[in-house]
Amino acid sequence: MDLKNLKIEDLKPLILQYADKKTLIKIGISVGAVLFFLIIYYAILNPIVNKKKLKLSEMNKMEEETTQFINDINAKKAKIKKLTPRYENYSTLFHSRAEVEGLYETLSYYAGINGLVISKIEKKDIKQVSKAAALAKASGKKAENQKVTKKKDVAYYTIPVTFEINGNFLGYIKFKRALSLSNKMLNFDKESISVIQGDSTGAIRVTGILTIVGLTDEFF
Repeated sequence: MDLKNLKIEDLKPLILQYADKKTLIKIGISVGAVLFFLIIYYAILNPIVNKKKLKLSEMNKMEEETTQFINDINAKKAKIKKLTPRYENYSTLFHSRAEVEGLYETLSYYAGINGLVISKIEKKDIKQVSKAAALAKASGKKAENQKVTKKKDVAYYTIPVTFEINGNFLGYIKFKRALSLSNKMLNFDKESISVIQGDSTGAIRVTGILTIVGLTDEFF
């Protein structure tokens, strides 16, 4: 028998010759069972298995993303916790609404202990400073301070105050020094000092504008 040119059709007579009917039935049942299993597996079970694998892969990915999200939150919490003391220290430099309302009493107190008299004090309109403008200013750049409508975009507020103070020059210098030591953000933007004519004591009159800074939470 030429094995190289052997075909399945050539084997069929041999199988029928040496195998009885029962054996052929068993073989047929076995082959049929294998074929049935393969059909069930590839037609039904395999798609279900692949779907389960895909779902498991998605769940693992979601678990990884959730873990990363939790780690990011914990990192931000740690950063906030670290920055909180610094914020609390810096926030004391700003004026609260109550401190702004009591500004006249505060200035009068420092003026009084230094022999000065405040003859005029007037708060002007509050101005908001955007975070973009504040950052540009801190970097030494010029930026237009555009009005913003969201609280999160406001860095702080400035309150200009016009004033007029009478007294002696040394007392005025001590007055400014006392304000600088009060640990509050206050800046003398403009001041004009003149000697009061006809006063033999050398009294002076100071007019100008000072600016105080308020927190966003207090004035938004």
